[in-house]
Amino acid sequence: MNKILGFASLGTAGAVAVLAMSLNAAPAAAQEVTLYKNPQCGCCESYADYLRENGFTVEVKPTHDLAQISRDAGIQDDFQGCHTAFLDDYVVSGHVPIDVVNRLLEERPEIAGVTLPGMPLGSPGMGGAKQEPFKIYTVEEGVSPTVYAVE
Repeated sequence: MNKILGFASLGTAGAVAVLAMSLNAAPAAAQEVTLYKNPQCGCCESYADYLRENGFTVEVKPTHDLAQISRDAGIQDDFQGCHTAFLDDYVVSGHVPIDVVNRLLEERPEIAGVTLPGMPLGSPGMGGAKQEPFKIYTVEEGVSPTVYAVE
C-alpha cells in the first residue's frame, strides 16, 4: 500500500510540475502583439518574425500614420523607432532586442514602454553588423526619455 501511495504521490507531483512549467511558459507564448508599420517597410516584417520566433503572436497593421500613432503612445519625435508595437500594457518602438522586451514584461515598470530610435544596423530584424551598443529608452508621457537598457 505504501508503494502505491508513493507512486501516486510521485505521479501527482510530476503532474503538478508539468502544469507549473506550462503555466510559466504560457504568458510569453500567448502574448499578443499589434505592430504598426509603414506599408513598404520590410525590416518591420523581419522584426515581427523575430517576435514570432520568440513566442509572440503578432498582427501587423500597415499604416501611413505611424508618426502620429507613436506620438499618441507618448513617444517623442526624436525617439521614434521604425515601427510601433503594443503588447500587454506597453508600447515597444523600434527594433528592441527580445531580452529587453522580456525584462519589460517581467519587471513591469511604471512607464508607457521602451524605444530604440531609428533603424540601427545589427538590431533584430535589421541587416548588417552592430556598430555600437543599442541604447533603449523609456517612454513616459510628458517626461524626457532616460536609458532603460544598453544592449
